Amino acid sequence: MTQQYDTIRAVIWQDNVLKLLDQRKLPHEEILLTLETAADTAQAIKDMVVRGAPAIGVTAAFGVVLAARAAYAKNPENWRAEIAEDLDILANARPTAVNLVWALEVMKGLFDGIEGDPEPTLLAEAQRIHEEDIAANRTMGELGSALFPENCRVLTHCNTGSLATGGYGTALGVIRSGYANAKVTDVYADETRPWMQGARLTAWELVQDKIPVTLVVEGAAATLMRQGKVDWVVVGSDRITANGDVANKIGTYSLAVLARQHGVKFMVVAPMSTVDYNLPNGDAIEIEQRAYEEVLSIGGQQIAAEGANAWNPVFDVTPAELVDAIVTEKGVVENPTTEKMAELLK
Repeated sequence: MTQQYDTIRAVIWQDNVLKLLDQRKLPHEEILLTLETAADTAQAIKDMVVRGAPAIGVTAAFGVVLAARAAYAKNPENWRAEIAEDLDILANARPTAVNLVWALEVMKGLFDGIEGDPEPTLLAEAQRIHEEDIAANRTMGELGSALFPENCRVLTHCNTGSLATGGYGTALGVIRSGYANAKVTDVYADETRPWMQGARLTAWELVQDKIPVTLVVEGAAATLMRQGKVDWVVVGSDRITANGDVANKIGTYSLAVLARQHGVKFMVVAPMSTVDYNLPNGDAIEIEQRAYEEVLSIGGQQIAAEGANAWNPVFDVTPAELVDAIVTEKGVVENPTTEKMAELLK
């Protein structure tokens, strides 16, 4: 049933190279970029050719394959030392997305057991990470949509679909599942300044998969809720701490506060690889700052008054007490606490 609402893949391994759907060009152009080096892969992550924590993790895994290919060709006897610089470049591409570091650690964990050419072993692992991400998203889709009432109206933020993951999506996967099961009737998507991921990407994905979507500016969310048009806010996450605090695209915290004020439920959907048990709470999360120009302009066109400054944090932190449910492939944590989050590991 859900297959008809799952037609997009943003990360593709094809013809022994990595191909990424350039999300900077959507929705006007659909361009696949071919990447043959780890440095190019890291730059693509940094430049937001690919974005979304799970998709970044999958991309980084394939980046390790490209790094290993180059290292083995240059120094087959000591490729593990040769690859170190490329791994550092990949690790530093985006600091907040914990999936990036997670994927690199999984790949590095295989190094010691490899004899001969590392590429076949590492490629198989990267493909496994990719396939397991899609499978996890489908599981989360079913678990999350099971919480919806009949005729559910949902609001989502940023992009959490196939473009942000290996495929199907986290929060958007829940929405896909809910729509396929005839539980979701209305989907509202925030535009998501300054990169407009909601307008350019989420709306594009839903239109591609023939799921009706209504675009709203972030400032309209409160009125939408006050008018009783939203039952659940459903978002993704780039990092979840041990107590259930959630780092996600800037503006998520605002939605959580508004949802609590208006009696709207708030759901966070993310794979277990996004949960960072090493961080006790959201205060410990490094928040990435990006260029001021992203706020002062749109598509390279200056929109702000000359001389104005800007503040451009990419993420904010939503405290656990504002979250009604965290959905992972391992299960659902309602009203998360440190103790409840620890239960997921069991």
